[in-house]
Amino acid sequence: MLTPEETATGVKMTIFLSSGEVQTRYRISRSSLYRWQENPEVKFPAPIKVGHRILWREADLDAFDQRIAANQL
Repeated sequence: MLTPEETATGVKMTIFLSSGEVQTRYRISRSSLYRWQENPEVKFPAPIKVGHRILWREADLDAFDQRIAANQL
């Protein structure tokens, strides 16, 4: 993760995950990650480009997890 969740001043910071961290989080391969991104039915969060790195906002992934959990009830 690139940034801490909170700084010493208590200001919330956005946490970004790399593709490797996203793969670990969901226990998927790089190919699966790309398939999820390309499949509109999955509605996987879009990454953002920071410099020349491709990253995902942790908050977007958390929202995705909640949406998936809600659909499985």
